[in-house]
Amino acid sequence: MSTSLTPKIKLSWEERLALEQSCWKKGCQRVAGLDEAGRGPLAGPVVAAIFVITSDFNYTEVNDSKQLTPLRREKLFKLLTSGKWDYGVGIVEPEEIDRINIYQASRLAMLKAVRSLRCQPDYLLVDALVVPETTIPQEAIIHGDARSIAIAAASIIAKHTRDQIMIDYERIYPGYGFAKHKGYPTREHYQALDRLGPSPIHRKSFCLEKRLSKKSLPLF
Repeated sequence: MSTSLTPKIKLSWEERLALEQSCWKKGCQRVAGLDEAGRGPLAGPVVAAIFVITSDFNYTEVNDSKQLTPLRREKLFKLLTSGKWDYGVGIVEPEEIDRINIYQASRLAMLKAVRSLRCQPDYLLVDALVVPETTIPQEAIIHGDARSIAIAAASIIAKHTRDQIMIDYERIYPGYGFAKHKGYPTREHYQALDRLGPSPIHRKSFCLEKRLSKKSLPLF
């Protein structure tokens, strides 16, 4: 089912629910979407989220988190985590990302999210990746956050959760602009690194040593 699709293509509600409908027709009642946030930043954790969708779910405003404003994401985050639906979050910190690499860290965060659920789902719809160490049937969906409502819901939970973590880090490590760029490689972020050196939540493995060595700045 994993086919190439440009995320900018806007699908109808029925098209974005087709994967879930197919699972329900096969008898899989607890269908869950999985997505992560934070694969590209220079700092902070990678956060994965899982959302178990129900057949009566009809919130058509749920969309890929990248297509939503922060205010809209916050509103939908509160709705999706209100307790009506089962969801979970998995977090992998920078030290572990450096140790096992970001690809494996993203998969580990997803596994943690799955294991955090109250009851295990019958089927997993996963954005692009494969969840390790689970016997739950799963399918990797390319551009899943644009093609699946369940994955889109998970993307909102993961993105909002990670954004709040980075806003909290701004208070602990002021001067880097974490509340603004959320750890991603912006010009402002690089300028802060040149000025302050890396913080304890920066990822050593993301080419920081090569960049900072030019400035003779101390590493961790």
